[in-house]
Amino acid sequence: MNVVSIMAHADDEMRCLGTMLKCRLRGDRLFFITVTDGSKGFVQNPTIGRDEAAHIRNAEMAALANAVDAGYINLGEQDEFLYDTPEVRLKLIEAIRRTDAGLIFTHYHEDYNLDHVTVNRLVRHCAMQACLPVLPTQSAPLLEHPAIFLCEPFGAFHFPASHYVDISAFHAEKMRLLLSHASQEAAMQASQGSGLEALCSRLEAFRGGQSGCQWAECFIPMSGRGSIKPYPVLP
Repeated sequence: MNVVSIMAHADDEMRCLGTMLKCRLRGDRLFFITVTDGSKGFVQNPTIGRDEAAHIRNAEMAALANAVDAGYINLGEQDEFLYDTPEVRLKLIEAIRRTDAGLIFTHYHEDYNLDHVTVNRLVRHCAMQACLPVLPTQSAPLLEHPAIFLCEPFGAFHFPASHYVDISAFHAEKMRLLLSHASQEAAMQASQGSGLEALCSRLEAFRGGQSGCQWAECFIPMSGRGSIKPYPVLP
């Protein structure tokens, strides 16, 4: 199966990366799709130009993808100004078709960042259209609708987790990979007072405690036509 993270920004995959590594162990192929260029992620250097910032973020995400032999597509929309437009829909439909997605991870529909919420809505629509021949793209339509799972957001949001994945054997590798996002490690330290490891570990330890393991990621299926499968999908 091809497992695809579709996120607004490079580093947003941190909420499903452990599960994706576990998918890789069972033989799945991994892909990362980022919808924006991530150019507004430099709170530690707010005067940096968009092109330079986008180049840095793209290189960091590419390095992470290369480290796990994954495909990577960056749609390059402007960070913090993402809108649901015909052009963006067609770009995302093409990307979903090109990856031949069988399982998609994306944002929850309640989130602190509207780029995240917009990506959630885009995935709902574009995954369905990726299976249908009515919107032509360079890549052929998918043969069937991919399963879609929503990742737990950051912040004080109620997240009704229904699926837990034990990532205890993959937590350390996940933390090493996330340090590929060096600019975001610096941004987190500047804005939150702690880095990516602390940000992930606090919640993963809590979810692990709920589900009887050391570290866990949790999800809910997207409640859209075709997105829920009558058979196990997660590892």
